[in-house]
Amino acid sequence: MNEKLRELNVEFLFQAVLQLQTLEECYNFFEDLCTVPELKALSQRLQVARMLSDGKVYSDIVAETGASTATISRVNRSLHYGCDGYSVIFDRMDRAGEQK
Repeated sequence: MNEKLRELNVEFLFQAVLQLQTLEECYNFFEDLCTVPELKALSQRLQVARMLSDGKVYSDIVAETGASTATISRVNRSLHYGCDGYSVIFDRMDRAGEQK
């Protein structure tokens, strides 16, 4: 983990997120926490990461998500050189989908 992130406020946020148990709780919490543009930006990055992980090309991602090529590039950098956070989430989501 990036040591610049390690601080009490960030840890408090992460502990709070870990307490959420349902999709409805997530909607309510994040609606209270974030502005609509912030939430849309976060969800767009996650969608971009999923599409990159699935082998989609930049032009398709731009067309489908409206993300800028700069955003796609930043997300791509995180996928290749980051902390594998996206991979952990996608693996778990895929496994959860298989169980349904």
